[in-house]
Amino acid sequence: MSPPAPSHLTGAVATAEPFRFYVGYDSREDIAYRVCRRSLLRRSSVPLEVIPIVQQELREAGLYWRERGPTESTEFSFTRFLTPHLAGYRGWALFVDCDFLFVTDVAERARMADPRYAVLCVHHDYTPKEATKMDGAVQTAYHRKNWSSMLLFNCGHPKNRVALTPEAVSAQSGAQLHRFAWLDDADVGEVPFSWNFLVGHNRVDPADVAGTTPRAIHYTSGGPWLERYKDCEFADHWVQERDAYESEEKEDEVEGTGVPSSSAVAVDA
Repeated sequence: MSPPAPSHLTGAVATAEPFRFYVGYDSREDIAYRVCRRSLLRRSSVPLEVIPIVQQELREAGLYWRERGPTESTEFSFTRFLTPHLAGYRGWALFVDCDFLFVTDVAERARMADPRYAVLCVHHDYTPKEATKMDGAVQTAYHRKNWSSMLLFNCGHPKNRVALTPEAVSAQSGAQLHRFAWLDDADVGEVPFSWNFLVGHNRVDPADVAGTTPRAIHYTSGGPWLERYKDCEFADHWVQERDAYESEEKEDEVEGTGVPSSSAVAVDA
């Protein structure tokens, strides 16, 4: 079955086509991707297409060829920046790491599209406290740390068209990409931190519960699917979502109605 047609946003108004969510996929965290995907689909009031960015698929398609470096903690450390290319450099698309759990309607996040900006994200002031994260991956600190973990891309923006090509993404340094060096500060829009709520860093403010309660929980150091983080803050939210996902999977296996996964390569590239 062919994948759904990709979406467009003009300013902050969505068309009837599905809004595109590109999710970074890491083979070590397959369950995190699947739970993230479910949390997106079940809470959205608008049609979504959730597309995993799988590094091996990009390599096989000739879209990505850089060697993996020692500071790349995930398989999508750099491939996230191919989102505009994969979306055909048109409309809007949102990239998100797989270690997110969405706990509210993501339509609100999609409506934040503002054509004044090339990207919109949470402007975190974050310095990690640990030397390692996840399953022992090196934890690096740099300017604009975690800004790129959720990016709403204006895919057709001229600067994204020029700077975020397969050739550039396979060659540019981590500093160039993760610090948005191809953009001016004025090109980077800001959204509330509740949409990229960093577990262990951000806090709910009793004086502003509505504004600081997480809408998207980011298990940035590691989530409950890892033994080391099974009791982390908001672990119960993720476990409930995982249990619901696994229950649905068992029903699909019995009925033979499993949903096929999408491919980032097959959409607009």
